Amino acid sequence: MRLVSWNINGIRAVQRKGLFDPFVASLSPDVICLQEVKAEQHESTHQVDGYEEYWHPAAKKGYSGTALLTKPSPLRVTTGLPATLVKKYDLALDAFGNPNDEGRTITAEYPDFFLVNVYTPNAKGDLGRLGLRHQHWDPAFLAYLKKLNKTKPVAVCGDLNVAHTPDDLANPKANEGKAGYTTEERSRFGELLDAGFVDSFRMFTPGSGHYTWWSNRSGARERNVGWRIDYFLVSADLAGRVTAAEIHPDLLGSDHCPVSLTLDL
Repeated sequence: MRLVSWNINGIRAVQRKGLFDPFVASLSPDVICLQEVKAEQHESTHQVDGYEEYWHPAAKKGYSGTALLTKPSPLRVTTGLPATLVKKYDLALDAFGNPNDEGRTITAEYPDFFLVNVYTPNAKGDLGRLGLRHQHWDPAFLAYLKKLNKTKPVAVCGDLNVAHTPDDLANPKANEGKAGYTTEERSRFGELLDAGFVDSFRMFTPGSGHYTWWSNRSGARERNVGWRIDYFLVSADLAGRVTAAEIHPDLLGSDHCPVSLTLDL
């Protein structure tokens, strides 16, 4: 079973460029998880043959949002985080809006595992949303994954908006303390690993130079000056079924590239 995740940074723009169908044809995924779709389902220009579609758009037009396209029919699909966790972790309105209205998670339950598609809030260039990330969103999201994992194994994918180690970005010293590479964000990602979730890409590929996001400025992608902020994490009891975890930098259309996970189920 091949799962693919891509922060598409506007699905309508990618479709207008004629780059969505080649992406699907190239990777032949069983399940596609998209982040930052910036659209509602009816605004997508075409349906992809053979896939059921589930969308969780943001309340704000043209902003954020996630979607899941799947060949195998899920047992159940839910959107958002549970109300109990939203209340417990006081995950509500901040200066930028309400993260619960931004279409940030879709969860699909399959017979053997849960799949969680997430677009984690960005801490912002001035770190204005770092408090939301560190004190509210990240703890609530981890609690959610732990809750699911009590029932069956979990795979979580998406744009987590953090580079965990110096190997996960081209210029770690220059970006120390900046959004996506703060101590707070990195430590929260570490808590995911401490809880037993495995960074699947690192099961196969060590070292630096492997990135999933590049700035649109200064030819960063061409020079491979990037960040690895898009992941597939799997719970420990699913890790033994992972046969491949890859980054696909040659697939264009967004400032992110797709990442994939192959499971032997």
